[in-house]
Amino acid sequence: MNINGYFSANSRAYWLATLLSLTALSAQAQATPATCPALLQREMPRLQDEKPQALCQYAGKVVLVVNTASFCGFTSQYKSLETLSSRYAGRGLVVLGFPSNDFGSQEPGSNKEIAEFCENTFNVKFPMFSKSVVKAGKPDTNPLFVDLAQRTGSSPKWNFHKYLISRDGQQVQSFGSMTDPLSRSVTDEIEKMLTKP
Repeated sequence: MNINGYFSANSRAYWLATLLSLTALSAQAQATPATCPALLQREMPRLQDEKPQALCQYAGKVVLVVNTASFCGFTSQYKSLETLSSRYAGRGLVVLGFPSNDFGSQEPGSNKEIAEFCENTFNVKFPMFSKSVVKAGKPDTNPLFVDLAQRTGSSPKWNFHKYLISRDGQQVQSFGSMTDPLSRSVTDEIEKMLTKP
């Protein structure tokens, strides 16, 4: 047995495995930002505890963004949103809720109060984020809503305005408050987007 040849072969195998591992990690690091659509390249505080959440965790999914309120005539849409979420989650849909007090002062509570209302009244399970301004033209408007309004030419005029974002972030559809999340106009677009990579 040639011990030098043995160590030499083992050394080559070790360095080759190390090189392949580093190459894979480098490729993964480079791929992550590229695969996250620009619309999702931001952090938002979670409703329950205000901890920052990277929206890139939803990259590759069809995303439905909704501005919500607890004391609105459309508040029952929470039920439709939760139904929609549970129906399509397995196929790649995620619903994201953004409470706002912009319209009719119908979301006056704290983040904790809103979280309790959503859970206790409608058993909301989809991700919810801290209360923010979504109305166009305000200096502190949520930047996600600024970008969505620019993409669609449509900004929220009332609570429960909906934006549907394709997996790659290139297509954005806008639906007004009067359109229920379970209506054919919304579900047909969701179905189309879910079939595309």
